[in-house]
Amino acid sequence: QVQVVESGGGLVQAGGSLRLSCTVSGLTFERYTMGWFRQAPGQERELVAAISWNARYERYLESVKGRFTISRENAKNTLTLQMDSLRPEDTAMYYCAVVGQMRAWTVQQLDYTYWGQGTQVTVSS
Repeated sequence: QVQVVESGGGLVQAGGSLRLSCTVSGLTFERYTMGWFRQAPGQERELVAAISWNARYERYLESVKGRFTISRENAKNTLTLQMDSLRPEDTAMYYCAVVGQMRAWTVQQLDYTYWGQGTQVTVSS
């Protein structure tokens, strides 16, 4: 059974930083593309950042480019999202997700099969 668990959310002032972590079990982590998504109240869930299984490809939401960094440590089955220069508009529930197909590079939300429960990020102004 695949389990996806996020951690690291919290409350931070604008301009501050947070580091989200995601640990995955139940599959061979190094074979799967991973992504971070977020959903704010009343809004659709959107892709924040994605990284391919071999870390060769990355994709960022335009509004987070230069502020957020996605990375993975395959030996520890861990995905990380470093978030700097946070803004109030970054406030959302953040989700870690795993693409369902091995060695597939995709940023389409429907291709992400396994999801965590989410971790709340709140940025105060």
